Amino acid sequence: MAAQPQSRERPGLIDRYSALVITVASALWAADAFFRPALVKQGLSASEIVLVEDLLISLCLVPVARRAWRELRKASWRTWLVLGVIAAGPQAFATVLFTRSIGYAYTVPAAQSSGVLSEVYLLYLLQPIFGATLAWLVLRERRRRSFWPLAALALAAAALIVFSTNATAPLAQLQAALFVLGAVALWGAGTVMGRYALADVSFTSTSAARFMLALPILLVLMLTDRGSAGFTQYSISQLPSFLGIALVPGVVAMTLYYRALSSTPASVSSFAELGYPAALFLIFSLPKPVGFGSPLQPLEVVGAVLLIVAVTSLNFLMRHDVVKAPRPRLLRVAPDRNSG
Repeated sequence: MAAQPQSRERPGLIDRYSALVITVASALWAADAFFRPALVKQGLSASEIVLVEDLLISLCLVPVARRAWRELRKASWRTWLVLGVIAAGPQAFATVLFTRSIGYAYTVPAAQSSGVLSEVYLLYLLQPIFGATLAWLVLRERRRRSFWPLAALALAAAALIVFSTNATAPLAQLQAALFVLGAVALWGAGTVMGRYALADVSFTSTSAARFMLALPILLVLMLTDRGSAGFTQYSISQLPSFLGIALVPGVVAMTLYYRALSSTPASVSSFAELGYPAALFLIFSLPKPVGFGSPLQPLEVVGAVLLIVAVTSLNFLMRHDVVKAPRPRLLRVAPDRNSG
């Protein structure tokens, strides 16, 4: 029987508010700040951290692995190629680069460490630029004029939150900046590649493939970096931090993200993902031990409100084709696996 497009007559709650769901999922990524720096401070290398993180997430996804494999066996070679790129770039190399950039906060005097951490997370604000550009080049998405003022408002709101805390952060550690810029570029590509893959396979299969295909790559990176001695650096005391990374910004956030991305143009998603730096800097402002104890600035509150307004508006304007996302021959709707 010929493949039929998935039914869209009765979109679910996530489909109707997909841009907002992406913002929520990306905000959950901010929980990373509670766990990853702690592992870096314990002396683990970036590759050692990301290998165990990816392994734990893959184990959590084992229950859906069989179903994902049945679906992926029917996928085209182009989809497999895209999934491999996602696993190698956005998952393996980008996460290692990002984790390594955090390490520079602990190679400078204590008075400068917060500036380096701020810079690392601040530079994520460039992700929408990479994402929107690649969505235009690769997916041929076209934005109406009404898209740009809202996109600019979202970017300005997130910048307002960050700069109100530390306006000098971009001047810290050049090496950390270069690493995180590489990660951000790869993550921007990941948004576009994820959107491409979701046209052919389900969000659960995309999530499972992202992490499971990255495992051998991360193992090679770790062995190249530390050799077999890398396996001796782990301890049971690190388990809570690893589980925190794996469960919240990993399994929960990424599964929710890919589910919502299947209904969201990559251009819109790139700006909705600004929920990550926004949530992160609000977490920095929460009192200890919940947050990092930085004073909450009025501009941060204003920025958060503006970001919510911008993303909410983009979500509702999607129904009026604020972004035209054509489905060319190679970017087809996923077939109904239950048909014939």
